[in-house]
Amino acid sequence: MFLKSLAVAGALALLPTLSLAQMQVTDPYARAASPVAISGAAFMAVTNASDTDDRIIAASSDIAERVELHTHIQNADGVMQMVHLEDGIPVPAGETVVLERGGLHVMFLGLRQPMNNGDAITLTLEFETADPLTVTVPVDLDRMPSHGGAMHQGHGNGHGAMHGSGG
Repeated sequence: MFLKSLAVAGALALLPTLSLAQMQVTDPYARAASPVAISGAAFMAVTNASDTDDRIIAASSDIAERVELHTHIQNADGVMQMVHLEDGIPVPAGETVVLERGGLHVMFLGLRQPMNNGDAITLTLEFETADPLTVTVPVDLDRMPSHGGAMHQGHGNGHGAMHGSGG
């Protein structure tokens, strides 16, 4: 009985730690166009498990000289262009924002090493209010998009906030 009580007390002691995980990342992967590419990108779903709106304001990784938050937008000529999101990526309370090919993504500029299939990248996401979150992102050069391009849903903020699964 003492051991059972000790186990329950230990599990309860973990609850405050678990409830602090306001931001969660699922299904991360990264890719580059070729072994000699000078840039690459990471994609994932970011869930805000809190009751407060937040935003990803920066990202960092040792794999590149610079890491930026990007999206694709269509210019007046109908051409898709990649744009640096200086204000970050909103992650509304209780929602999931999907970073995927053709839409929101983390961009690695000035790669310091090749992104080889099966490698793992350490990526840290910084948020406006939540604690930074460091994730291990596998390099998957074979993965194909689950659906074609960015689909704008939800907030109408012009930055391609997307919900649901994908990547």
